[in-house]
Amino acid sequence: MVLLDDERRLVEVNGAHLQLLGRRRSELIGRHAWEFVVDGPLVTRREWQAVLNEPQFTGTAEMLRADGGQVTVEFAGHPEVVTGQRLVLFVALRTARGGRRLRDDEAADEGYESLSKREREVVRLIASGSSGPEIAEELHLAHNTVRTHVRNAMTKLGARSRAHLVAKVLGDGHVLD
Repeated sequence: MVLLDDERRLVEVNGAHLQLLGRRRSELIGRHAWEFVVDGPLVTRREWQAVLNEPQFTGTAEMLRADGGQVTVEFAGHPEVVTGQRLVLFVALRTARGGRRLRDDEAADEGYESLSKREREVVRLIASGSSGPEIAEELHLAHNTVRTHVRNAMTKLGARSRAHLVAKVLGDGHVLD
């Protein structure tokens, strides 16, 4: 996951993104995201401003690794105003290295509507940043029951992680309020 400001500068990156690009955090924070995209920015400044007004968006980018290689990244973005600052959360949905094309998910992609009401609640709470124990407490469930709901939702949507689960739901245009 990557967090950008409204000028497309990297504000925060997680370990998975660092590993994906083969870089250290200090090499990324404060730099423009397009510096790590093959052939520069994916969108113009005007197009970026329009994207910031969307609830979420998806796309694909060829990213530059520190070793000179490239990795294809399919991403979902979610603009949000946090403490008065507009930020955009980017989550990698799928990746492919070495010029390989992204393949379609082999898992059944039944869609958000196929999730039970409780699974949708759990996904909403994950998206808001709640941990498994916090979700269990809020919904008055056992933590293992929360894990089961997460696993079932991930299976139904073909997600490989909690972040991927949230990104898939947001990328499909569902608002998790």
